[in-house]
Amino acid sequence: MARLPFFRPVPIVQAPLQGSTLFVGGALLALANFMVVLDTTIANVSVPNIAGALAVSPTQGTWVITSYSVAEAITVPLTGWLATRFGTVRVFCIAMAGFALFSALCGIAPSLGVLVAFRVGQGLCGGPMIPLSQALLLRVFPPEKAPMAIGLWAMTTVVAPVAGPILGGVISDNYHWSWIFFINVPVAVAVTILSWQTFRSRETPTQRRPVDFVGLGLLVLWVGSMQIMLDKGKELDWFGSPVIVSLAIVAVIGLAAFLIWELTAEDPIVDLRIFRHRGFTVGAVTLSLTFGAYFASIILIPLWLQTSMGYTATWAGYATAGGFLAIFFSPIAAQLVGKVDPRLLTSAGILWFAGVTFWRSGFTTEVDFLHIFLPAVVLGIGVPFFFVPTTRIALGAVEPRETASAAGLSNFMRTTAAAFAASITTTAWDNATTSARDNLAGTLNGVEAQIDALVAAGLSAEQALRQIDGFVQMQAVMLATDRIFLITSVVFLASAAFIWLAPRPRVAVAPGAAH
Repeated sequence: MARLPFFRPVPIVQAPLQGSTLFVGGALLALANFMVVLDTTIANVSVPNIAGALAVSPTQGTWVITSYSVAEAITVPLTGWLATRFGTVRVFCIAMAGFALFSALCGIAPSLGVLVAFRVGQGLCGGPMIPLSQALLLRVFPPEKAPMAIGLWAMTTVVAPVAGPILGGVISDNYHWSWIFFINVPVAVAVTILSWQTFRSRETPTQRRPVDFVGLGLLVLWVGSMQIMLDKGKELDWFGSPVIVSLAIVAVIGLAAFLIWELTAEDPIVDLRIFRHRGFTVGAVTLSLTFGAYFASIILIPLWLQTSMGYTATWAGYATAGGFLAIFFSPIAAQLVGKVDPRLLTSAGILWFAGVTFWRSGFTTEVDFLHIFLPAVVLGIGVPFFFVPTTRIALGAVEPRETASAAGLSNFMRTTAAAFAASITTTAWDNATTSARDNLAGTLNGVEAQIDALVAAGLSAEQALRQIDGFVQMQAVMLATDRIFLITSVVFLASAAFIWLAPRPRVAVAPGAAH
């Protein structure tokens, strides 16, 4: 039987693209990366809308975010194996086509369970596209223009999370929530077709490599069990539920088995031996802790603004989209990494996060839009001073042949930390709100007098009681939000100190290896 053209071997041409073809190729890869990264935040401000439409709580609605992040994280370590087995261009195009398909399915999902399943599929397809888009950029750009390629890729990575909340808010307020997924479809289809036409002559050689099915299965098992435990813990009364206990046992045993298997396997799916480098271990842990705490605020602020402060999804998106300054400070951070101890830059960037988060912990229910937006703008200054040097520390500690594996493992840890942080934050916020409400209700004085005054103003007794109850709830949510911000600032402080356990990196990292 004749082979389909899509799977027919093509000649390997290493010459870079030129002229308009280079421009089109760069734009396609940048757009692909932008779209995948955008989907990590576009649903953040839409969670209340999605939850309301599907008749679930906002806390349950965060599964839409975490399921995508976890699925994306799981496929990142597989990218190298997939590209070696099937070819970089072929995997990229198939992943993009799958991303389009699952985006369309997400838009027509009739229930939260179905939506989460399709978001998992979307994440599984999106994961390989992030490193592959960067790899293809370096392949098609001439060597002298490699910095330009890296800058183009990095720009989309920085801009996409900023644009996500705004775009998600505008769509949720003016159209049906499903359009946050539908907008991906025509773009992804066009990118798939044009990318295959543009890059097929740049396909990489393929070879048969064994896949570590046991390691992959254990990875999915322990990460999935842990994520479900964190997401369902509040709803099922945590360890008072046999389901949660079972998930915890599976997660612990699965993690232990995963570690043992990957450390002894001949061709492991995740090379855990990289952790023997102290610089990588400290850098990757610092990256995970800090990014998890950073992502927690991205999740928390839109939920607080929409559920308690009366903000629409659009305005909640505007309030959280102040990170555009990261675009302007990224080149400065990149230049300083080669001149200043990267541990100092990382520590300074994380302390900047801690300061802004501590600032936010003083919010009150009277805070206006400007004072919510301003910390987001200031926070953007510290973003590149954290990401760039921390990656330099982690990848600069490994051997050159381990750089790709180290980058994949570091990205897996960072993405998984973000998913875990989202679940932990929403649960802790919900618990803190309940606790604060109970404390406030027990300290109220003169409630009857206040009800009488409201009745005298024209309200019924029931309306007066409801108004007081709403006021107590609003204050409780505010106290809980401030408490989470305070805890987050402490995590930042710990991370800023932890990075100094790493030795100063001595090995130069190749351009774009961080991605």
